[in-house]
Amino acid sequence: MSLKNKTLFISGGSRGIGEAIALRAARDGANVVLAAKTETPHPKLPGTIFSVAKAIEAAGGQALPLKVDIREDAQVFAAVEQAAQAFGGIDILVNNASAINLTGTLDTPMRRFDLMFGVNVRGTFLCSQACLPHLLKAANPHILTLAPPLNMDPKWFGPHVAYTMAKYGMSQCVLGMAEEFKGRVAINALWPRTVIHTAALAMIPGVDPERCRTPEIMADAAHAVLSAPIAQRSGRFLIDEDVLREEGVSDFDRYAVRAGMPLLPDLFL
Repeated sequence: MSLKNKTLFISGGSRGIGEAIALRAARDGANVVLAAKTETPHPKLPGTIFSVAKAIEAAGGQALPLKVDIREDAQVFAAVEQAAQAFGGIDILVNNASAINLTGTLDTPMRRFDLMFGVNVRGTFLCSQACLPHLLKAANPHILTLAPPLNMDPKWFGPHVAYTMAKYGMSQCVLGMAEEFKGRVAINALWPRTVIHTAALAMIPGVDPERCRTPEIMADAAHAVLSAPIAQRSGRFLIDEDVLREEGVSDFDRYAVRAGMPLLPDLFL
């Protein structure tokens, strides 16, 4: 199936995986709403909602860039209403926005803790709450949240308990809402098998980008999930590579930053 004329509301789509998902949808002729804070270039991270909007339109889609802090109720509800009015509804929500701080308990300032919980957990819940009234009117509605499987192995908690709790809060939104809206909205999580090379990765020391995959693998997997009938899957914690294998993809070298290099597995797997 195609995403032509579908309207996607994407949180944090100014770079990285969110941008890749937006551009993949745009190639189908989708309408893409970018709800993110970045309207001027970050000194260390390229990309703004306006530069991505131009790329979306160049790829064949329609774009609506909106400056939104997804921690702020009024901003999110206003953006959702503006999106629905511009395109006649909302078909898909992609909860892409996320904050990361891989530090232990004694090295995590509370402002960082609050940021992670505000963006990851509260932001995911808020965007979902705001979009759901429109999604429930759509023909084949989806929520896709970029969150990991709920792996309770203590090794994923010990080094960065605050971040793990915040990411798992996103996962719990998927688990709970999929049950709550069963049969009406397909609600799934998507997570990469390997570390994905994005501009933000450069801010995490010790990761070799040549051992990563590009954001396009997540974009192609997201496209497969979002273009499928809602009855096909919901409440699932999906892995990008597994989704694409189900779609018949066998060549994953094209997603490697450098083909032939051993790949770094992502967290929580």
